[in-house]
Parts: sequence; structure tokens; C-alpha cells
Amino acid sequence: MHLEVWQWALGALGAFLVGLSKTGIPGLGILNVAIFALVFPARESVGLVLVILICGDLVAVASYRRDASWPHLFRLFPWAAAGVVLGYIALGRVNDLQMRRIIGLILLALVVFQYVRSRHPRKPDDVPPAWLAPLTGITAGFTTMVANAAGPVMVLYLLAMRLPKILFVGTAAWYFLVINLFKVPFSVSLGLINVGSLVISLLFAPFAVAGALAGRPIVERLNQRWFELSALVLTFAAALWMLR
Repeated sequence: MHLEVWQWALGALGAFLVGLSKTGIPGLGILNVAIFALVFPARESVGLVLVILICGDLVAVASYRRDASWPHLFRLFPWAAAGVVLGYIALGRVNDLQMRRIIGLILLALVVFQYVRSRHPRKPDDVPPAWLAPLTGITAGFTTMVANAAGPVMVLYLLAMRLPKILFVGTAAWYFLVINLFKVPFSVSLGLINVGSLVISLLFAPFAVAGALAGRPIVERLNQRWFELSALVLTFAAALWMLR
């Protein structure tokens, strides 16, 4: 696949943001979805970006290997796997515009839920509702399979869990590494990952690694409140973008 200079430049920026979102500022990942959709055809970009995401995931897990909340992960994994399978079935059969708007509405609902919840002081017996993990898992699995756009969904779930920022990023890192690796056979089966896309992905991968290496120093300096606020604002922007 021949790429113009502007496509290489935008692709490198998108890959860098992939890495930065993995270890630094959550919610930035949605920007790479938009960037790669500009550079490549939408369907081709899904498989190409997946390999870049996995490269970022590997660096993120190496950086936060001891910082993860496994009880939260184990609650999400079965539902997320079901969501990936649903996304595999739906991919190519669902209208892109309708799918984006459904995802956007779900994100807006979760943003409102998190905002209302954050306005009330946490009580010792304050636990998230039982439906939150299944809804998050299925939605995140589905959206990551069809558009690599599960970042905002996970941001809202982890904000609802009120995890400290380091544990927040570490939990997200492990979640996405496992789910993205789980998606690979499905993507190969659909032809989203092939020899041509793999070559381009690996050319962009060093930019994702650079972004991931830059992320942890940033998040360590961020105030917890600003960390959560930036995540919420970026997710709200992503929801509006999907509803456009």
C-alpha cells in the first residue's frame, strides 16, 4: 500500500497517541481512531490499528505489571469475550452510522451516571450496581472488535470503580492486552489483518512504543482529580464525536 507523506505523518501521530493513551492520559485513544480513519479506509484501519495497539499494550503491561486490580478484570473478561464474538458476527452487517450512534448514546449514559455518582461522597458500603460490569464488558468487547474504540467505555468503568490513577492505568493495560490478543484470530479470519497491513503496522509500531514510554512519567505527575477530570472530558468528547 502506497502512502503519501501526510498519511505517514498522521499515522505516526496516531500511533504515538495510541502509546500515550496506554500508559498516560486515558481517553486519548479515541483520537487515534479518528486519525487512522482519515488515513486509511475504515475497514482496513481496524486490523492495522489492532497490531499497533498490541505493541502499546506490551509496553504498558511492562510498565504497570504489578499495578492491576484483578478482581475487576476477572469480572469483565467473560462479558468482554462475549462482546468480541458479537462484534465479529456483526462486523460487515451493521450500518457504520447506526453503530457509532448506539455506542455514542451508551457512552453519554455512562458519562451522566459517572458524573452523578461523583457528586456524592463515597460511603463505605457504596458499590457499583450489578449491571455495570456486564454492560461495560459486552459494550467494550463489541466496540473494540468493530472499531478499536473501547477506550472510553473502560475509562468510565474504571472511574466508577474509583481506582487510584496508577492502579487505573495498570488495570486498563492488562485488560486491553488480553482482549486485543483475543481479537487477533477473529481479525485474521475477517481479513482485517494480512501481510500488507502487518508490514504497515510494524512500521508505525515504534511511534506507539515511544508514546507508551512517555506516558508513565506524565501520569505520575498528574493530580488525581485532574486525571479523572481529563478522562471524563475526553470520553464525553468521544461520545459527541460518535453521535455527529
